Amino acid sequence: MSNKKIGLRIDVDTFRGTKVGVPNLNALFKKYDIKATYYFSVGPDNMGRHLWRMLKPTFAWKMLRTNAAGLYGPEIILMGTMWPGLQIGKHLGHIIKDSFDAGHEMGLHSWDHHRIQAKIDKMSPQQIEEALTKGVNCLTEICGQAPVSSAVPGWRCTDALLTEKAKQPFTYNSDCRGKFIFRPVVDGKALEQVQVPVTMPTYDEVLGRDGVNDDNYNDFMLSQLKPGKLNVLTIHAEAEGGKCLEMFEQYIIRAQKDGWSFVTLGELVKEAKDIPDGKVAQEAFPGREGWLGVQR
Repeated sequence: MSNKKIGLRIDVDTFRGTKVGVPNLNALFKKYDIKATYYFSVGPDNMGRHLWRMLKPTFAWKMLRTNAAGLYGPEIILMGTMWPGLQIGKHLGHIIKDSFDAGHEMGLHSWDHHRIQAKIDKMSPQQIEEALTKGVNCLTEICGQAPVSSAVPGWRCTDALLTEKAKQPFTYNSDCRGKFIFRPVVDGKALEQVQVPVTMPTYDEVLGRDGVNDDNYNDFMLSQLKPGKLNVLTIHAEAEGGKCLEMFEQYIIRAQKDGWSFVTLGELVKEAKDIPDGKVAQEAFPGREGWLGVQR
């Protein structure tokens, strides 16, 4: 494995992120000859229902320090609150297919992003299985083949989720934060589907904290890269494919100039040797409200 590779993951959470952000990113990737791993939400866009979380101080502060209203816009902030959420795969399947045809890796983020992120720890195994199957079937119909990977919204990973994912056609998953590729152990057994943890912070986690702003964000993110280690970056179609598009292009230019290449997460899995076992724990995480799945 080259010691300067960045596994590039794009989370697509919303209708607008799919409609606007994904085509913008596809054009950018074509310009710089980049292949990445997309995680698509394909069911109803009910993301506006997260507004109730404004009652929680940590979430409210995150929304304020990232200027969420300016970053995402009212179309995302209010989607699914005053009217039924639009079916993303049904209306925008052609954009998802365009991404697949361009050679990018297709993964499932969710059927209903809001529901999974808000309620995964309260869902029964049957409810989790139904949600996964609906998402897999939708992406399979759009692309003509099953998604190779999945990534739970908000890194809200539990053992129950991993058990249900093991029944799906995924080769690997990216459900947690951590430092190296591993096989998750559930009930004393290591699963075949390896985990590719995200190693780097996201835009909304660091902006407005410890002096990080739009002017020095790329400096900070480039400083997080570790040659010879696993480097996995998550961007969002709603942010880096929208308001932050120009800033992200500058990040690509600077990283490539410094000898870094951007690859799919699947490529990192193929190159991984002697993959160890590990556990996913549920813990608080800097810059986020609530718990995340964290490699242990």
